[in-house]
Amino acid sequence: ESAAPLRRRWGVGPCRRPPTELAAPATSTGLRVPAPPQGGSWAPCSFRGVRMSGLIQIHEPGKTPLPHADVAAIGIDLGTTHSVVAVSTGHEAEAIHDAHGRAIIPSVVQFDGRHIIVGHEARKAVLEGESGVISSVKRLMGKSAADLASEQLSYMLDDAREGMVRLKIGKRSITPVEVAAEILSHLKRMAVDALGREVTQAVITVPAYFDDAARAATKDAAKLAGLEVLRLINEPTAAALAYGLDTEAEGIFAIYDMGGGTFDISILKLQDNVFQVLSTAGDTALGGDDMDRVLAAYVQDKCKAKKKPTQAEYGQLLGICRQAKERLSEAKDTTITWGNVDVTITSAQLESMVEPFVTRSILCCERVLSDAKLSPHAITGVVLVGGATRMGLIKKKVEAFFGKKPLDSIDPDLTVALGAAIQAEALTKGADHLLLDVIPLSLGLETVGGITEKIMYRNTPIPAAVSQEFTTYKDGQGAMKIHVVQGEREKVADCRSLGQFDLRGIPPLPAGIARIRVTFTIDADGLLTVSARELTTGTEQQIAVKPSYGLEFDEIERMLSMSMQHARSDITERLLIEARVEAGRAIEEVQSAMVLDSQMLKQGEAEMLKDQIARLGEAAKGHDRERIDYERTQLNQLVGPFAERRMDKAIAGALTGKRIEEVK
Repeated sequence: ESAAPLRRRWGVGPCRRPPTELAAPATSTGLRVPAPPQGGSWAPCSFRGVRMSGLIQIHEPGKTPLPHADVAAIGIDLGTTHSVVAVSTGHEAEAIHDAHGRAIIPSVVQFDGRHIIVGHEARKAVLEGESGVISSVKRLMGKSAADLASEQLSYMLDDAREGMVRLKIGKRSITPVEVAAEILSHLKRMAVDALGREVTQAVITVPAYFDDAARAATKDAAKLAGLEVLRLINEPTAAALAYGLDTEAEGIFAIYDMGGGTFDISILKLQDNVFQVLSTAGDTALGGDDMDRVLAAYVQDKCKAKKKPTQAEYGQLLGICRQAKERLSEAKDTTITWGNVDVTITSAQLESMVEPFVTRSILCCERVLSDAKLSPHAITGVVLVGGATRMGLIKKKVEAFFGKKPLDSIDPDLTVALGAAIQAEALTKGADHLLLDVIPLSLGLETVGGITEKIMYRNTPIPAAVSQEFTTYKDGQGAMKIHVVQGEREKVADCRSLGQFDLRGIPPLPAGIARIRVTFTIDADGLLTVSARELTTGTEQQIAVKPSYGLEFDEIERMLSMSMQHARSDITERLLIEARVEAGRAIEEVQSAMVLDSQMLKQGEAEMLKDQIARLGEAAKGHDRERIDYERTQLNQLVGPFAERRMDKAIAGALTGKRIEEVK
């Protein structure tokens, strides 16, 4: 059965907001979505005009509710190219090294028959052109095979499987979650060996623009690795945490994080050990991997390759180019050997190739400052995070934009893991700081007419809960469908559907009487739960919103860009849709009243109302919002006397047989 969406009741236009007050947190158990009821059609519901919002699960510094037991909790930076594990004691964080004294572990896994090899040995296999090697798996988290159709990969996808992307390794078919779990298991073993005790808890970092599916996939990978995730925190926030506690800095900082597969830029305010994210932006299809691919294409062209390399050969070429790129961070030139051909490349040539990527990152910096309503001069300092920021071009561009020399006193490859370790210690042994993160995109519901009603706005601090009350759209309506969407556009068709569920058991009351409270709850990991409760009967339904694959890595940037480009036209179209909805509602109410109390109509009144209904219906078919509003106003004026007689009758009926004392 199909169900119509929601309808707002408190006013027309997106700028009129209802009052706000604190709300209690909603539960987050996540019930199974029931099947729609049999028989009959569902109607939409309408807004009652009560909105409640507030932070949840926020505790004073040093008073975290988690047990303060003497346990080993680690911080993990699960990176696209490299991963790092760290531990903090007394707010002093340090990276954990393996048996060979290496702290930076390549995020590479080789499935060699019965053996699974992780890290440096697996990267050697890449450089030697061996098969069964998976790298940069982080870019696959939360994606489907269709999302990767246009990308050139160094491994094969299992096309025989539908749904979540799977990788074909020999006779095996594995998911990115399983590959990530092997990396996390390796890091866990390093921590156990170094600390001499069992490790079961971790704080893991994710890109600020990871959506719900990618975050959930990261938690699933940790579970497979035998790790309880205390918290997922955004990578730029973790970097700020490391710098803030390490240098006791205060002010407004920009965290410029260019990793292997993603780019994030966040503006954070550090004051009195409170770390508040003011705004965040980024590009989850931008990073060192893209620079490697450009360099690889250049080498292939110089070598005049006659045939397309195999996946293993292409993976080998990417590994060689990555090493050359790293050498050029310090050297003026280097030589790449491929196919028995030597290709010499200078640092200036490399910078020319990658400049478009750096320019894209600066555009993100402009947007994040605009969101925070700040100028570059208001920034106290710029923190560089990620191995790609060692490139001289990036340092020059960042300094030119912000007008100050960037901070790089902490190894950019270690910063994120160190911040995660500090947060892990805080969650297990108490904290002297408070961490407030934000959501990257607005969340809302579909309302009647296919427009989006935003419930929780982008850059809202998390964890948080926001509640909003709705009411039924039709008389006797017993159920409604709640459709959750994500995005900045005014129409649902231009946003992304996250999920939907059904609320049944609504009392069969007249339209506008039932009260349904919808609550959005975002936990500290950025995962969303939506619940709906009918306040008269207590009937409730909820869902943990977990998309199958997640947004494509460039989808968030596209959605934000489109919302800005189409802001004016979106608002105009929204207002037109709302005018049509209100016109339809007015026509339905008047027609229903004329049927129920036809005997109360005076001579000629019915024909006059029918004519005005026809004029309003005709206006609603057009695109002139002012005419629709005018004709609806005319209908309200004409129906006024009839409505007054109906009201008098209803009051008289209610008072018949009652004593004055009973009425009082």
